[in-house]
Amino acid sequence: MNRPLRHIAVFCGVLVLALLARVTWVQFFQSDELANDPHNRRVKIEAFSYPRGNIIVGGKPITGSVATSGDFKYKRTYKDGAMYAPVTGFASQAQGTTLLEGIYNDVLSGKDDRLALKRAQDILTGEKPRGGDVVTTIDPKAQKAAYKGLTDLDAKGAVVALDPRDGRVLALASTPSYDPSAFTGISNAEARKFKAMDADKSKPLSNRALRETYAPGSTFKILTAAAALENGVISDIDAPTGAATPYRLPQSTTTVGNDVPGAPCDKASLKTGMQWSCNNVFLDTALKVGKDKMRKTAEKFGFNSTVYDEDLGDLLASKSLYPDKLDKPQTALTGMGQGSLTSTPMQMAMVAAGLANDGKVMMPHIVDELRGPDLSTLQKIEPKMMSQAVSADTAKKVQQMMEHTVNEGTADKAKIDGVTVGGKTGTAQHGANVNDERPYAWFVSYAKQSDGSSPVAVAVFVDPKDMDIPRSAIAGGKLGGPIAKSVMEAVLNK
Repeated sequence: MNRPLRHIAVFCGVLVLALLARVTWVQFFQSDELANDPHNRRVKIEAFSYPRGNIIVGGKPITGSVATSGDFKYKRTYKDGAMYAPVTGFASQAQGTTLLEGIYNDVLSGKDDRLALKRAQDILTGEKPRGGDVVTTIDPKAQKAAYKGLTDLDAKGAVVALDPRDGRVLALASTPSYDPSAFTGISNAEARKFKAMDADKSKPLSNRALRETYAPGSTFKILTAAAALENGVISDIDAPTGAATPYRLPQSTTTVGNDVPGAPCDKASLKTGMQWSCNNVFLDTALKVGKDKMRKTAEKFGFNSTVYDEDLGDLLASKSLYPDKLDKPQTALTGMGQGSLTSTPMQMAMVAAGLANDGKVMMPHIVDELRGPDLSTLQKIEPKMMSQAVSADTAKKVQQMMEHTVNEGTADKAKIDGVTVGGKTGTAQHGANVNDERPYAWFVSYAKQSDGSSPVAVAVFVDPKDMDIPRSAIAGGKLGGPIAKSVMEAVLNK
């Protein structure tokens, strides 16, 4: 062979080796990256080439798959889509996946490693592949009661119901909501629908139960009471506190009054203060507990941390904040749930549930079981304790006050005949100058069984900004109490 031909042969050999090296690199080292690239159309086509697994509520699927024409052979469908959207999220050919549809996408699409044997069997038998199922903890009657309560008010708001004993999420509602079925495909019409929802000022795509934070107002007083009892600042809930009304904030000329006309709040006890939601009592109590002990107690209930468990992995809520650096006036204001304090509805449901469960806060979880296409169990979610936030003795004293507030005070709208109910109302001022905006309405409660255990705790949040009611009619008891009652009744009458 002459020299030019030899050079060409060597050069071609080098090119072949380089090509083989590149193919090997792509095949074995970049395969996952390419498979998960959102711009990889082949992956999307394959993902929608067979029916997706379902999300199950109350033993029945609330999702499905329907055949379509074109490259994407199946698209997602939803039953009662708007009611369950804060739970399911969406699985869209164009917009991707969110919430349970996104968190458990591998199971629902059949790509989970635990389904590898089933995929291999399908290839051998020629059976059409199908994803696994996600079985939720949601109680369909409680979810319906929560959603109906909010939509009957035509309100922006959220409801969260938990089982205090094990952390199961029984209801998770947010309004205004959206039907995920409206944009599960890839058509231009569906793209326009999604764009319109995303631009809607009422924010239907927002999950107010998990992803939005608000001033919790007077519902936070149950945590203030728990902090005072736990830290020995108050031992007798019937003893006068000495807090005058109106209450003058420390280092300030500002005074804070009370919302219930004629209520016996001057120097009232902690129990009477909760009964009538006396601001002076809880401002003074928080100041005496101090910012550090108040914050530490709040953190034991979940504040200042993302509500997410790496083992369970099915719930992600925005962080509720009890600030680190507070002066004395700001510390006092947190006692009544104001100032720079913020909370999600999920967080306040956790506070109510923890107190109802004798101080034990369970990690919330919304998935009970993951199942394969053949209904075999891939994973059973076990309850997990997050913290012993306060002692059982402290929790029982707060329960006593909350139950008195339902029987003889401002939370009477949650009263259920023959059932022990504890509750607390909340009206939260907000805005640049505090009273610029119409106040938020809150309500937290729990119901007890005859053995003293609580199967349900509820947090209701209502933003009455666009509601056609006078400002004087905005109160947690009036707006949130009836919703909380109907959700608790739905669980108790299951």
